[in-house]
Amino acid sequence: MIDPADIQNIKQRFGIVGNAQILNYAIQIAMQVAPTELNVLITGENGTGKESFSKIIHQLSTRKHGQFIALNCGAIPEGTIYSELFGHEKGAFTGAVEAKKGYFEVTDGGTIFLDEIGEMPMEAQAMLLRVLESGEFIRMGSTKVAKTNVRVIAATNVKLQQAIENKKFREDLYYRLSTVPIYVPPLRERGNDILLLFRKFATDFSEKYRVDPIKLPPEAAQLLLNYSFPGNVRQLKNITEQISLIEYNREINAETLQKYLPKIPTNQHNRTPILSYESQENSNNFSEREIFYRFLVDMKKDVNELKKLFLQVLQKENINWQDLMHNHSELFDEVNPEEFISKTPTLLPEPPNYEKTTNVINLDENATINTQDIQHEEAEEDTLSLEEQEKELILKALRKNKNRRKQTARDLGISERTLYRKLKQYDLEDIE
Repeated sequence: MIDPADIQNIKQRFGIVGNAQILNYAIQIAMQVAPTELNVLITGENGTGKESFSKIIHQLSTRKHGQFIALNCGAIPEGTIYSELFGHEKGAFTGAVEAKKGYFEVTDGGTIFLDEIGEMPMEAQAMLLRVLESGEFIRMGSTKVAKTNVRVIAATNVKLQQAIENKKFREDLYYRLSTVPIYVPPLRERGNDILLLFRKFATDFSEKYRVDPIKLPPEAAQLLLNYSFPGNVRQLKNITEQISLIEYNREINAETLQKYLPKIPTNQHNRTPILSYESQENSNNFSEREIFYRFLVDMKKDVNELKKLFLQVLQKENINWQDLMHNHSELFDEVNPEEFISKTPTLLPEPPNYEKTTNVINLDENATINTQDIQHEEAEEDTLSLEEQEKELILKALRKNKNRRKQTARDLGISERTLYRKLKQYDLEDIE
């Protein structure tokens, strides 16, 4: 378990502002995966700060002394991306007057951050898959296989599953990249972090332009919280800079703030504005905590039952359980032995008297009771009960997220692949 103080130190080190649980969880995953060599896929909208998470992973890894290169796959022309990534030999194409190393060769022993991985051409995807699998690549215009030891962190703001269906992204590459997925939440999902970021930007720009920092009264602050910010942190920073530079009155009321918040076409962004962070925290909607609470309560009951069972065994074996209770009372703080030991002389009940009950059961003389079948049926009933509980949780999560599978999987704490398997298992694929 990551210490909250360590998460706070990481925020200060990498300039991350915010206290939202969903943001802290993403940072925690980045810290946990950093010391490993696993590939990471960072998902999130534009402007959420995905590159900051790639730097966290690199700086906390054993490769921190190696080179770190961040590339935007969407900004490299399709005709040159292969050469940029894997290099080329002299004369490989017009203008190749000398051999050149690619980024994967230059960054040997370090980390490459491939932003907008969904924009990578299929040819480059095939070579990237080979690098991930074997560390091998071939320069453009060469037949010699070269080796590299590079950790790949990828990021995307598009739905790669949809790109796979449209034959624009390789499915095998997707599963190679997404060994550990990290979801960076959009600003509208971070509650009061919006106000924290606004105050931080306002202070920065007051120092930059040598003016007093702008402030928001409660009604203006609520207006800011209600806005969905399609441009996320980057958009909030730009709006704060505009207001800091243009407005003479340093207390910005709701009417003034409204002028700086662009209207969002409803057909472009199907997003629900947040009301306040407190209302989110106090809601009774399905959450990941609900699963943990149920699990802890059930586990506590099981532990108490085991304590009672243990004391019954001691009594049956004529062991002095009173001395045990006296010497280790902290182990039995919620168990009162007087409640069940005096009433339970032996661990197991007396075997049933079949001679007295044959008229009720109505067995033939040759009939036998197959205890294995009975045990199998009881186990099957327990299994069905667990499956029904799991199915109910999945249905509840689907309804809460309006059948959005990605959000549902995140709420349940499982991967999308696992969710789709569960939906198929419980025949929920066509649920609306």
